[in-house]
Parts: sequence; structure tokens; C-alpha cells
Amino acid sequence: MGGRDPARAEPIPGVETSTVDLSDAGSLAAFCAGADVVLNCAGPSYRVLDTVARAALEAGAAYVDVAGDVPAHRALGESSGIAVFSAGAMPGLTGLLPRLVTTSGVEVEVHVGGAVPIPPTSAADILLARGPDFGEPGALWRDGVVARHALPPRRRVTVPGFPGTVDAMPFLPVEGIRLAEELRPARLTFRSVYVSEAIPTALAMAWADDPEFLAEHTAALTAAAEADLRTHEAFYVLTARAGDAAVTLRAADPYRLSGVVAALVVRAVLDENVEHGTHFADQVLDARTTAEALRRDPLVDTVTFEGIP
Repeated sequence: MGGRDPARAEPIPGVETSTVDLSDAGSLAAFCAGADVVLNCAGPSYRVLDTVARAALEAGAAYVDVAGDVPAHRALGESSGIAVFSAGAMPGLTGLLPRLVTTSGVEVEVHVGGAVPIPPTSAADILLARGPDFGEPGALWRDGVVARHALPPRRRVTVPGFPGTVDAMPFLPVEGIRLAEELRPARLTFRSVYVSEAIPTALAMAWADDPEFLAEHTAALTAAAEADLRTHEAFYVLTARAGDAAVTLRAADPYRLSGVVAALVVRAVLDENVEHGTHFADQVLDARTTAEALRRDPLVDTVTFEGIP
């Protein structure tokens, strides 16, 4: 296990820790040397991009990235080795679990969110996840195309699977678009769920401002999440529904959940169930097998199925 400050790592029996500087090619190469798989959890992903992936592949290792969306995938390009991006909760599970209810011609609704901490690195990634590489706010998939500016926010509503009343903001992610292009539902909507207006307000202020003030808005977004957690117990829910069929996942911590997903991808690589090339996690994991593994994992509260064989 490597990081900028190994002293901060909690001791794990049998695990060696070392200092790794992603801006130092020699340091990164030394860490990757001899590895079978390199799992990257460093961020923000807009800065990491393909840096660790290239070092891993040059060392003859497979590469798994708990984050890394379209920009990182594109920066690496097609690989003769194995590289898997978006191996976390979001992106990752948000593109995978909806496959359990998505078939041709159905109408699918996905809700994801809750009350969770947002550390500075995650806040920076959220703030910079704008534009066609990440998704379309207010959009949905309908009749084979992305319909832009088609959905309004829903404020103080009840959503099955979520406690109390919430705000549900429409945002169609690129992994949702990939899913729809492959499985062809009649309609697909994604909504990000918040327990108050604190985070949506912080995001709106940041996106309306100059990008140079990223640090200022990163702090504001972190503070907004902390404000939510002063009035709500931490929780994270992902639910996908199509008619009478639904899957709902509940966890207390999306970051630990991302760790579980990343571990499942690493296991798939080690078991030689991933072909050579550059992939997204939702393309290489089986949705039902993953859901069952999550249901058994102690870091996941519950995974429930309705109307799914």
C-alpha cells in the first residue's frame, strides 16, 4: 500500500506500506514493479487521469481505478494490457445495478444519494465533473436519444428506499447513457438525492463562478455535507426501478462501498475474467453476481430485490 504519507495508514498485518509520489515517475515505477494488479484510489481523478495506469501497464501489471471516468479512459486509450476505470460506487455501481431491471422498452428510474461526508478530494472531483464527458443535468433518455432540459428538480418529495423527504435533482450520467444505448429502455431517468438544499446550493454557486475559485468552493461543498450530517444520520442509497422490478442498495459509507466494488473488480482480474483492453467496471462485472456479493459483504447494509428472478 502506497501513499504520500505512509504514517497515516492504519497498520494491516502482512501489508507493506511505502511512500509514493504520483508526480515522480521513478517513485511510481518503483511502487508498481512486481505487482500483478495496481489499484488506484488517489485523486482527484481529473489530475491523476492515466498517470498511474501507464506506470502500472509499463510494469506489466493490470490496472484498476476506483474513480476515473471518460477523461481518464480517453487519456489512456486502448491498452494491450488490462485497465478498468470507474470501479467504485459512483461511477461504477450506478451503471451496473440498474442493469438488473433494464430491458428493451421499459421505463427505468434510478435514484442515488443520501447524507454522506464529502472530503476535499471528492469535492474537487464533483465540482469538475461537468460537461458531456460526465453527464447532462436535467436530461433523460427517451425513445433512443438524450432529451436535454426535460426534467425539473423535485423538492421535498418522498422516494421509495429513502428515509423522510428529500430533494431529487435530475442528472443523466454518461454511464447511464452507455447503459441505455446497449439495453434500449423506452425511458431512463437518473436523479441525485439530497437530504437538504445545502449541497445543491453549494454546487449551483460553484458552477456559476469562475473555475479559479475551486479551493473556495471545495471548502463550501465539504461544509455543506457536514451541515447535512449534523441533522441526519449518515446513509447512502442506490435504487433502480422498472415497473414491479426493483433493486435497492443501502450502505452507511459510499467510500467503503467503493472499496468493496474495487475489490470485486480486482478479484475478477485476478481470476482472469477480464479481457485485455481499456474498460469501465460496469462493462466487466456481472450485475447479479456483483449484487449477491454486495449483499454478503459486511460493509453493505442491505441489497434487496423486488420482482427480479
